Amino acid sequence: MLFHSSLRKELSRSFGATVVVLVTIVMTMMLIRTLGLANKGSVNPREVFLVMTYTVLGYMPTILSLCLFVSIVGTLSRMYRDSEMVIWFSSGRGLAEFLRPLFGFAWPILVLIAALALVGWPWANSQTQGMRERYERRSDIERVAPGEFRESAGRLRVFFIDKDAPDSATANNVFIQSIERNLQIITSARRGHMEDIDGKRFLLLSNGQRLERSLNAEGTKISEFQTYGAKVGSSSGNSLDDAPVRTRTTLQLLREPTPLNLGELAWRMGMLLAGANFVLLALALSSVNPRVGRSGNYLFALFAFVLYYNLLNLGQNWVGSGKYSMGGFMLALHGGAFLLGLAWLAKRHYNWSLLAALRLGRARKTDTA
Repeated sequence: MLFHSSLRKELSRSFGATVVVLVTIVMTMMLIRTLGLANKGSVNPREVFLVMTYTVLGYMPTILSLCLFVSIVGTLSRMYRDSEMVIWFSSGRGLAEFLRPLFGFAWPILVLIAALALVGWPWANSQTQGMRERYERRSDIERVAPGEFRESAGRLRVFFIDKDAPDSATANNVFIQSIERNLQIITSARRGHMEDIDGKRFLLLSNGQRLERSLNAEGTKISEFQTYGAKVGSSSGNSLDDAPVRTRTTLQLLREPTPLNLGELAWRMGMLLAGANFVLLALALSSVNPRVGRSGNYLFALFAFVLYYNLLNLGQNWVGSGKYSMGGFMLALHGGAFLLGLAWLAKRHYNWSLLAALRLGRARKTDTA
């Protein structure tokens, strides 16, 4: 049908423009955020753009849902403003006739949202988490830049080194300040290097001094050493069970139906159901007075999206804490939104009005009287 094809073309242009704008905004925000993490030492500065790319990829289901919602509302609002809807309605067609072309346009986007939410979201988060863990597991000597004071991985020590050494795990002229057992400990050594002993990470210092001073001013102890070792962490990574729930695959969530996993699964599946409901809600709330601007319509649509998305995130916490079951929450939120959209669409389609119904009821009472 010519009308359906022209509608899909306009939706495609609006959707593409919205995606470009929102992705640009999100990438800018993520770049600023990632640069801040790199400045704090949580992200490798060399991997800033890679972390930003994975983060944006993880947010793509939400971005695509919002773009789909905004593009439908904007296109239909434009048709109301230009009186194209009047021609459509005068030809004997109702608002419900738009469901077929809208879902015909939206179904590839909904499939992409489902793929990104069920597969892309955990994969992107696992890649980002892996890069952060690798950067956090690097040795304390690798963290320190020559001539700079830096905190250790656990923020228990302050390091200063002259990193004039043949490899990244060795340093010369090491200075360490720490507070342990109500003691301020200052250690200096000519050389230090990292070693793995029995699966644990040790910092071995040679030819140095150690000063221990009580914080209660009870006294000071100075000692010299030829070799001194300090445990700085574990050489092995975290186990799979300790991984954040957002990094677990959907298959793992299904195999281990704990409340936390079910909450994450409800969020991922909810993104697809929310996208389908957004098509229905966009059709229902896109009606606008041609004499009034479209800004109010856009604001209302944005408020509806924010409310729905926040309820989805809130429901994830409820299911994860065991407060509600996964099925009950999804039925209440997505089923309720679907019924609300159908009722709203029926009101628009049949032009139901509460005021008109009250007037009709009064007229019938008058006639019977």
